[in-house]
Amino acid sequence: MRIAVLADSDTRWKWGALTAHRIAPDDSDIRLDGYLLRGRATPTARQLDEVGIRADTLREVTGVEFLRTMTRATGDAAEGTGADEPYDIVVLALVGGGVQAMLHGLRSAWGSRTDRPVVVTGYVGVVYEKLADGLLLRHGADLVLANSRQDAERFRAVYEGVGADASSVTEVALPFLGGADYTGEHDPYTVVFAAQPSVPENRRDRTYLLNRLIQHARLHPEREVLLKLRSKPGEHTTHIEELPYQKLAQKTDLPANFRLVYGNMGEVLDRTDLLVTVSSTAALESLHRRIPTVVLTDLGIREALGNHHFVGSGCLASWNQLDEGHQPTPDPEWVARQGVAADGAYETAFDAARERITKLLGAEALPPLAPYYTPVTAPGYLPGILARHHLGPDGAPLPGAPAADKEPSPVRQIVRRAARGAYRHGVQRVAPVIRRMGEL
Repeated sequence: MRIAVLADSDTRWKWGALTAHRIAPDDSDIRLDGYLLRGRATPTARQLDEVGIRADTLREVTGVEFLRTMTRATGDAAEGTGADEPYDIVVLALVGGGVQAMLHGLRSAWGSRTDRPVVVTGYVGVVYEKLADGLLLRHGADLVLANSRQDAERFRAVYEGVGADASSVTEVALPFLGGADYTGEHDPYTVVFAAQPSVPENRRDRTYLLNRLIQHARLHPEREVLLKLRSKPGEHTTHIEELPYQKLAQKTDLPANFRLVYGNMGEVLDRTDLLVTVSSTAALESLHRRIPTVVLTDLGIREALGNHHFVGSGCLASWNQLDEGHQPTPDPEWVARQGVAADGAYETAFDAARERITKLLGAEALPPLAPYYTPVTAPGYLPGILARHHLGPDGAPLPGAPAADKEPSPVRQIVRRAARGAYRHGVQRVAPVIRRMGEL
């Protein structure tokens, strides 16, 4: 079985590649071809190595290049992959606008063909904002994966509420849950704060959280306190990080038992006794392994922070409580509704998706992709989304769109890296200065 995954960041590549392995029929011998969408968050070699998921092929493409490859891969071998068969499954691991553009692009590329691949999409983690917007941008895929029972119910309600077909919504779980259950305290006892690139977003709140973490380390010198970071300065992940914690920490005298760490979250959780975060998906990974987990309330319980998602979890607490030794007790019913499945049911979490895909692959014909947004239903919204990916209102590439016939020259690659670096410098250095000047 051949599966293509198109991802636009390191976290979405992790989700897409692991999802591909989870949803493939049990008896399948998988060939995985990875495509990294060129943009501000295209993962670096270090980020890919940290994710640790290998593909049979992996290359960087524009949206139009991917669509042209998919055109050749429907009925013919994909150029440059070394394979002789068309794709069976295409996983779109992108932001909502990217998914919508690729759905229209694939519909145009495949035309009336009925032997097309099964198209799958979904979310990397907790869905706590832009629910309707993000969902409708993903509508049109054969499977829209929901990471929990709660999400599946919400997704269907949105689709049915606008008169869209909700049959694509398929309940699964986060594909990267796993690891050994927590069995007791380590030596030394280890507290891990899972940082997020964009939550909170302002300097005051991020400095506050960093200072409280450092204060906790000083109050408990017998503990090891780790600040788990997603990316290094200059790198981007799913969200833009204007104020990296590394930069803030440079101005602080750090205690000996405090460290900044990178690496695979699963490996960090192997030595964690207490996971602390504002609203990171790492909290669900931690709960899945029965590790004591706290979602902070210091900055309030607010939709903008995403920690409102954890209301009822039993995990909400403040640094004041943690400093005094508080131990959270998660609510079993809440945990079960989040697809965490600490009771072992995770092994069957992807059965429904595999059954649906097997049925679609065995069908005599698949209908054309049918997104809810069309030039009729969203004439003032859809064209702009498609144009950002060099696609016209009908999903076909616009004149002048980049070709996919050959790899860019060395000079073009250098220019591209320089432009990407300039963009990241602007986000992390120039933009905050301009924002502060505007507040004067």
